Amino acid sequence: MDKLRRVLSGRDDNEELGLTAQVLDASTLSYSTRIKWFAICFACGILCSILGTALLFLPKGLQLFAVFYTLGNIAALASTCFLMGPLKQLKRMFEPNRLIATCVMLLCLVLTLCSVFWWKKKPLAIIFCILQFLAMTWYSLSYIPFARDAVIKCFNSCLG
Repeated sequence: MDKLRRVLSGRDDNEELGLTAQVLDASTLSYSTRIKWFAICFACGILCSILGTALLFLPKGLQLFAVFYTLGNIAALASTCFLMGPLKQLKRMFEPNRLIATCVMLLCLVLTLCSVFWWKKKPLAIIFCILQFLAMTWYSLSYIPFARDAVIKCFNSCLG
């Protein structure tokens, strides 16, 4: 199959691949494997978020909630790397239309953990978890054409 791909792309059979191309060719996953690992990673993210919510009412539950909720969001975000690859994912995350949402989301992930472990401010941790949810939602909507515009119009019609 590689030979057919090389012939169709115009590369000579004797032409050597660059180091980057060799690494990328060696690490490619089949479509079904990508889908399976996406589903596993995404399900782990959801499970962590639900587990964090369930642990909220235990002693030191807020710390556990913040950690599991943040890990859940990281796992859900990482799951998309299986669909499009990590480099393409990073490039798309920092496109101009997603830049602010990505930065706010990543900042909230870090600040949630800082507020629980370093500053030990529980109300601040809850605020950052809410902001984390909103930023992740806004970031996710950026992948659906016209979804952000629809949400803005919906809020404008409800508020004004």
